Amino acid sequence: VLALAAAGERARGATLYLNLEPCAHFGRTPPCADAVIAAGVARVVACQGDPDPRTAGKGFARLAAAGIAVEVGERREEAVELNLAFLVDRVWGRPAVTLKWAASLDGRIATAVGESQWITGAAARRGALELREEHDAIAVGSGTLLADDPRLDRRLGLAGGPNLRVVADRRLRAPATARLFSAAGAIVVYTENDDATRRAALARAGAEVVVLPAVTPAAILADLHGRGIQSLLVEGGATLAGAFHDAGLWDRATVFLAPRLLGGAGAPAALGGHGVRELAQAVALERLAVRRVGEDLRITGMRSGCSRDLSGKSED
Repeated sequence: VLALAAAGERARGATLYLNLEPCAHFGRTPPCADAVIAAGVARVVACQGDPDPRTAGKGFARLAAAGIAVEVGERREEAVELNLAFLVDRVWGRPAVTLKWAASLDGRIATAVGESQWITGAAARRGALELREEHDAIAVGSGTLLADDPRLDRRLGLAGGPNLRVVADRRLRAPATARLFSAAGAIVVYTENDDATRRAALARAGAEVVVLPAVTPAAILADLHGRGIQSLLVEGGATLAGAFHDAGLWDRATVFLAPRLLGGAGAPAALGGHGVRELAQAVALERLAVRRVGEDLRITGMRSGCSRDLSGKSED
């Protein structure tokens, strides 16, 4: 809408390229499809339809009824990555989940005695901070909270405000003196322990303690979705990341690999949980992107089938 307003009369008879079908309902703005029609655009090329039931083809239909040529499907998988949080929210009714970890080249996230700061270099660590700016919420398990005492906050000033910080703490072990309470922003602790004294101590420190029948990825995501959270960065550790992996409740993985070998039979790997018993059960990553960040590698990929299911390609 803003681009059309800026173009003014230059939009008349032009081709408009969109990453998503223009909406056909009133929300924060009037229907975008009406703005396209009013601008006099002659042709619309869109990557994909909008799965929101308030639009879901109605925007394209409105354009076609007004005599505008409509083409759909160009670069749709790229559009899924761009609109991932919105699409997962509308299609699967939960926040989009990114698994993130930093590891050595042999897949270790710490040494055999637990030292992990720092495996990767400064450039990779800044990349990890950028991910915090891009996600509504960040989650760690209680083991990571106790071992690393992270703040989990945004620090680069790229987002509009603080993120929601989440701790999965089944036994309610989080101390009220943890560093995350020293940074601005809301904190939610999910637990199965209804100990009133511990809950009160965390509440005084600034956390909202939510008691669940079971602290599972599905339960966490359901609660976060109810809070309006559309994207979650699972930053660690291996137990929490493994739980999301086992549940199939993740959409993208971003991994920072350092060119060093740690070894050690007891050194932790990036994913805990049950894992897979057979290689045929392993989930592949699609749309891989690999680039250098300082001396390290950043590898990002989508869960196999995610782009297809969210783009509507399977319906063609």
